[in-house]
Amino acid sequence: MLNRLKKMDWMMLLILVVMMGFSTLLVRSATHGNPLYPNYDLKTLIYYAIGFVVILVCTLFDYRLLLKTWYVWYGIGLILLVLVFKFAPSINGARSWFELPGGLKFQPAEFMKLFLILAIAAIMGRRQGDPLRMKSDVPLVAASVFIPFVLVMVQPDLGNAVIYIFITLGMLWIGNIRYTYVLAGMAAVIGLLMLFVTLFNSYNTEIFDYLKAHDKVHWYKRINTYIHPDEVSSDDSMQSKYAKIAIGSGGLAGDGFMNGDSKNRKFIPYPYSDSIFVVVGEEFGFQGAALLLLLYFLFIYRMIISAYQAADLRGSYIIIGIASMMVFQIFENIGMMIGLMPITGITLPFISYGGTSLLLNMACIGLIFSIRAHQNKPESEV
Repeated sequence: MLNRLKKMDWMMLLILVVMMGFSTLLVRSATHGNPLYPNYDLKTLIYYAIGFVVILVCTLFDYRLLLKTWYVWYGIGLILLVLVFKFAPSINGARSWFELPGGLKFQPAEFMKLFLILAIAAIMGRRQGDPLRMKSDVPLVAASVFIPFVLVMVQPDLGNAVIYIFITLGMLWIGNIRYTYVLAGMAAVIGLLMLFVTLFNSYNTEIFDYLKAHDKVHWYKRINTYIHPDEVSSDDSMQSKYAKIAIGSGGLAGDGFMNGDSKNRKFIPYPYSDSIFVVVGEEFGFQGAALLLLLYFLFIYRMIISAYQAADLRGSYIIIGIASMMVFQIFENIGMMIGLMPITGITLPFISYGGTSLLLNMACIGLIFSIRAHQNKPESEV
């Protein structure tokens, strides 16, 4: 047990401790004086404490047992995604969360990320490093991501659905896919995006009427705000507009802890969750934002080192899948706050308030440590 714990990446653990402090301060500032969010900073510390226990348990657990039973976990994930339509309440127009006793909430789409990573790693691991076959391997991987993608889109949860795609792309890239397949896939994606924009512009009114009739007009507003930022109403572009103003007003050093004007005047929705980077930029300025990005860079760098050092290719696939997931979440969350990306419900990893997302991310880190700790153990002993 001690030998396995020694193989943990202590640099990553140190970064997590720093992020815990950063997250607690930001959540406290974002919820200070708001009776709707009592003790969210204390809850963040509790979630982190549980998360470190999760990392310890996952480190001692042999990850190859999960790979052997990947279809079980994948099936459980799909079942939970289906059950949300029956048992989950509607929150902000979406059915994504199970409400548990004690006021706790559970989002199956978050844990489906990890189950999908395990599934793709197991499928690609069968090739043992050989190029993936277009007629068998790639369609199987595509099918494994298509099903949860559709289920999550229907909820609707655009943010997590897109993350599934980027996890798959990252893992396919490291899985030795032929460059011709990559170029063909990129051409198809670009073509579909161009087709989507063309159809959205051509049938703008019809799309709005259809989504309004099905109580999903917020989808239209988010897409229209991104494609036509100068044409939408002030209400539709308010979140993006005020986010950019708040971040820009922070300047080099920021307004100071708890002194963010836009945040204190409640111009920023969900400052403790989706919009927490606005609090970083407004109260800690460019210096605070740069420090946070540096921590993320070091964190992802340590993941890549672990993937490179892994003796088991499947372990490398898992780590790259986790890294792809986190890189996209970081890019999307920060990008939507500065106007580079459309606004979705994606949280900032390890910083935003949220028990489900934090515990999932901590479990992913524990899985990386498990790969480091068990890679010299013979497969026959699993």
